Amino acid sequence: MAEQLNEQDLRRFEELELLEKAGIEVYPYSFNKTLSAKFILENYNDEKPDELSNVGVAGRISAIRRMGKASFFHIADETGKIQIYMKKDDLPDFYENTKLLDIGDIIGIEGFAFRTKTGEITIHARKVSLLAKCLRTLPVVKEEIDEQGNRIVYDAFADKELRYRRRYVDLIVNPDIKNTFVKRSKIISYIRKFFDEKGWLEVDTPILQTIYGGATARPFITHLNALDITLYLRIAVELYLKRLIVGGFEGVYEIGRNFRNEGMDRTHNPEFTMLELYVAFKDYNWMMDLTEELISKTALEVNGSYEVEYEGKLISLKPPFRREKMFDLFKQYTGYDLKGKSREELFEIAKKLNVEIDKDSSSMKILDEIFGAKIEEHLVQPTFVIDYPLEMSPLAKKHRSEEGLVERFELFVSGNELANAFSELNDPRDQRQRLEEQARIRAAGDEEAMVVDEDFLYSLEVGMPPTAGLGIGIDRLVMLLTGESSIRDVILFPMMRPEKNK
Repeated sequence: MAEQLNEQDLRRFEELELLEKAGIEVYPYSFNKTLSAKFILENYNDEKPDELSNVGVAGRISAIRRMGKASFFHIADETGKIQIYMKKDDLPDFYENTKLLDIGDIIGIEGFAFRTKTGEITIHARKVSLLAKCLRTLPVVKEEIDEQGNRIVYDAFADKELRYRRRYVDLIVNPDIKNTFVKRSKIISYIRKFFDEKGWLEVDTPILQTIYGGATARPFITHLNALDITLYLRIAVELYLKRLIVGGFEGVYEIGRNFRNEGMDRTHNPEFTMLELYVAFKDYNWMMDLTEELISKTALEVNGSYEVEYEGKLISLKPPFRREKMFDLFKQYTGYDLKGKSREELFEIAKKLNVEIDKDSSSMKILDEIFGAKIEEHLVQPTFVIDYPLEMSPLAKKHRSEEGLVERFELFVSGNELANAFSELNDPRDQRQRLEEQARIRAAGDEEAMVVDEDFLYSLEVGMPPTAGLGIGIDRLVMLLTGESSIRDVILFPMMRPEKNK
């Protein structure tokens, strides 16, 4: 059901009809925009005004001040705002129609730049074209600068849920949020540059998969009519990238969407962007050093500093990062030595720690829940948590010197997991045993446990060299480097519950 029109919206539809009756093309095909608002503001020279004597600018009307035979408008384009001066004598065929223009309309102006008596660089319009009529009333955000130079915002469009649902309106009336998404793009671009300069290949792997794997998560399920088969949206790209290492590539990475049918909170969205990297002949110690280098250099590249303020805390991303063994952290923050404990013992300890655990949870799940409830909050500065229990890491290589552990690390910053990495398991016999154990755990009720992928096991039997693998949550990295505390603030169109019919 379409949303009801209010009185102001109805007036805009009436204005649209009046403009068309006046012969104004309301939705033309193009406009010759030659310069941005920012370029004109930065390059106008009072001594050489002729250099900007014939410009084409376009943008959305953000303010209107009518004065009879002359009017001042402000328009905003991608780069900022600029003032437009319209004079009746210069626009005999259009000026009367300016009364039918509203805040939010998109217009194009051909004219020349000049400086007003109040010192504001302005475009004097010789010709005005309506490029799109805004038929919905936009929130009006008012700003002023106080005597100390501080910007004060009134009537801000601050309803978070409405901003997420109508991001296009959010971008219009809160232009500062564009900076978050510009920075997101720069982060991804720099990561690509960092990897490309090392000679590693960016690849694409299937999103629709007949068998999902590479993580412990519930998948989204769909159906392919052409083959009459069930398919799953990928939960990770790991197993396909490892196949490429088997195939002879020595360094491959992918930046793309993953999909997990799980809960939603401030750090989880059902679809999210992941980076995964696999490099042959390396191990998790080497990958730890690389991750430290990548995160710190990315921060320096996009922010110009190793320090970021996040959730009221000053975080330093300058290497080296702290490194702590997982079971040492368990003992430090719970008082219990959890190493080697049975599932039943872990379950009882969790109860004593007041950590809520489902009665069917596996040892892997119980350890994960205790870690999340009791350890993560203490990992504020960048911390590599290393050497995980084998049952928590079915795709990681056994620790070379400590029984019952694997060579795995996760990077935590401000209590949030940012990266996950292994010395990758390449013994097909061991991998089969672990996947079959995952299948037993799954049969016992853990829907997030992995399934057996026979083709992946076949690829390991063909032979995969020693390999280091890394996964980084791009959305969480962007949150950290932009200071945003919710994943919805760094995803342009986050998942939302559908609105009820209005």
